[in-house]
Amino acid sequence: MQNPAGILSDIWTSVGGDVAALERVRLTGAEPQIPSSFRVAVAGQTTIAAAGLAAAEIWRLRSGEAQDVAVDMRHAVVECRSERYLRLDDKPPPPAWDAIAGVYRTGDGRFVRCHTNFPHHRDAVCNVLACAPEREKVQAALMQWKGEDFETAVYATGGVVALMRSYDEWSALPQSRALAELPLISIEKIGDAPAKPWPQGLSNGDRPLAGLRVLDLARVIAGPVAGRTLAAHGADVLLVSGPALPAIPWLTIDTGRGKLTTFIELKSEAGRAQLRELLKDADIFSQGYRPRALAALGFSPQDAASINPGIVYVTLSAYGHAGLWAERRGFDSLVQTTTGFNHAEGQAAGIDGPKELSAQMLDHATGYLMAFGAMMAKARQAREGGSWHVRVSLAQTGRWLWNLGRLEHGLSTPDLTGEAVHAAFMETVSSGFGTLTAVRHSAMLSTTPAQWSRPAMPLGSHLPQWPARS
Repeated sequence: MQNPAGILSDIWTSVGGDVAALERVRLTGAEPQIPSSFRVAVAGQTTIAAAGLAAAEIWRLRSGEAQDVAVDMRHAVVECRSERYLRLDDKPPPPAWDAIAGVYRTGDGRFVRCHTNFPHHRDAVCNVLACAPEREKVQAALMQWKGEDFETAVYATGGVVALMRSYDEWSALPQSRALAELPLISIEKIGDAPAKPWPQGLSNGDRPLAGLRVLDLARVIAGPVAGRTLAAHGADVLLVSGPALPAIPWLTIDTGRGKLTTFIELKSEAGRAQLRELLKDADIFSQGYRPRALAALGFSPQDAASINPGIVYVTLSAYGHAGLWAERRGFDSLVQTTTGFNHAEGQAAGIDGPKELSAQMLDHATGYLMAFGAMMAKARQAREGGSWHVRVSLAQTGRWLWNLGRLEHGLSTPDLTGEAVHAAFMETVSSGFGTLTAVRHSAMLSTTPAQWSRPAMPLGSHLPQWPARS
């Protein structure tokens, strides 16, 4: 199996990173770190290191000063489970899932996973099954369905569920074959524009992305992790949400560190005008909404490049931008189920049914790849001009993780206890919610240490405007 340094090298050079920069990276720790037959700890370490190295390279471009980057594997995998370890006023997180979310058997002996954390997704499941939102009633109703028919019916009504497939079943689908033709990270030029100089006036204590402005239109984990990472390296990140959009409070707190947060109602022309004004002065536009949802409101990649030539536009999707499932909604847990991970972990554990990965690694790794891609595209824009589109997907990250190989006895690894994690990798900070004990960023930069200079705040706490550049 390829070692972590080799895996990082492949990620770094796949989008044109300078090979010489890899000499300044130190990866420590050994796998496995948490119970899994997949190389989840290495996946976390190498994607975080890629983003950290991109930040270090931007610092070199802006200041002329090279610096070292170090990522410890245990710290990295802890950060990739940051939502588990967060404490608010010393209290642990509430249950992560809605009452009817999870795994069910269907009438044809298959397994399906329902994702119902958002009310409209729960309603879609119950409407298709014509039952109340109670686990026993959902299970009884599903015994009248074939698994694939149920999956198709729920997607048709705006819900999100997944039939558990083996890796071989997934590999036989056209969507899997479509992903095989795509890179892990796609960075494409989508328009002409002059090169934008870096913001001027780096001062003592600045970080690599100081003065850069990021519009963060994303929810749940992957997209928000990308924004949190850019904020850790000094960007002004403005999280844009809608007052009526459902959110998962604990994730909002964990991924909101370092960000400003505002409400804009994009269904109104006034709200769209507000976002256009913000976009005119942005450097990066990062979004993880359903494919084409923002395009319908006038904020496609091409629209953004017209409003602000030179923009770096980052798109997250569930199943990739090509193939029959390009428009399909999805979350980490569902993509794990669809693409063979749950089946494979269940087999490795000797159980009849699905077993989840021990971290939502598709989400977290994809978030770091989003931040990495955004920074690499921004460096390219500053060098040669153009507007750029960065694309990643949960399923493509899953394909990459699968191809890293398996750990024969990985599932017998003891899990990391909260006590060990808290002693080594946590920090206590104030926030708009109370006192947070949260995981520190695991990419250690020798000259510009990562940090979140803004506290996590309730959604909509700030005006829809950029802070002045110092």
